[in-house]
Amino acid sequence: MRTRNSQSSYSSETTTKYISEDKPIYCVSSEIETQYNYIENKRTDEIKGHKLYFAQEGVNPFAVKFAKKMPSLPPFLSEVKLDNLEAIEIRSNVYFRAEGVRVVK
Repeated sequence: MRTRNSQSSYSSETTTKYISEDKPIYCVSSEIETQYNYIENKRTDEIKGHKLYFAQEGVNPFAVKFAKKMPSLPPFLSEVKLDNLEAIEIRSNVYFRAEGVRVVK
């Protein structure tokens, strides 16, 4: 996702610039992506996080990183709540992270 400004750390304030709290968020991932650490452009076996994709009306699908623990995969197109969703703007991109994901209902 492209940014609107630049900031140096993850924050919930940055999230509110891009993701509406009033509209539902839907899971559009069919599998959990594992992210590995790289040293000198070579992949190591060290896992640095997991990634899922989500969508919201008026927003292109966006990736969310889960660094602390592997999230459970919600059913495809289910409405979800992201725990402690934060964003960071780096150059002209915005990146999201969260601590967990829960299915709504």
